[in-house]
Amino acid sequence: MSRIKLELPERFSFHTKIPIRITDINYGGHAGNDSILAMIHEARIQFLQQFAYNEKDFAGVGLIMNDVVIEFKKELFYGDVVDVAVTATAFERVSFDIIYQLNTHRNGKNITVAAAKTGMVCFDYNSKKITSVPGEARIKMQAEL
Repeated sequence: MSRIKLELPERFSFHTKIPIRITDINYGGHAGNDSILAMIHEARIQFLQQFAYNEKDFAGVGLIMNDVVIEFKKELFYGDVVDVAVTATAFERVSFDIIYQLNTHRNGKNITVAAAKTGMVCFDYNSKKITSVPGEARIKMQAEL
C-alpha cells in the first residue's frame, strides 16, 4: 500500500506555538485530523501576517488552498503544546506550497507529530480568475529562507 512521504526543508522561516484544546480531542482520546488541519490553517494565517498579508490580501490578490497533504506520525493529547514550523516553497507562476512541521515536547523529548503541505493558488476575487503570484510576495517569502 502506497503511503505519502513529504520532503521537509532543512530550514523553516517561521515558528508558532499552538496549545491543544479540549475541543481538539476526539473519541479516540487524541487530537482529531480535523484539528490538525485547523492548526495548520492557524499557523498559515500567522505566517502570512508576519509579511502583513492575509488570505484575502496577498500583495493584492487572494489565496485559495488547492490541495493539502497531512502525514500523521504521533498522537497529540490535551495539554500538549505544538511548535508549528512553517515555510513557503516551490513557487510557480500562479502557485506555491506552504510546508509545515508539527512538533511537541513530551517527557523531555522533541517529538514530530505531523508534517503537512498546502498547495496555495493565487486568485483574483474580483474577476474570479487564477492570477500570478505577486512578485513582491515571492521576494519577501524567499528572502526569509
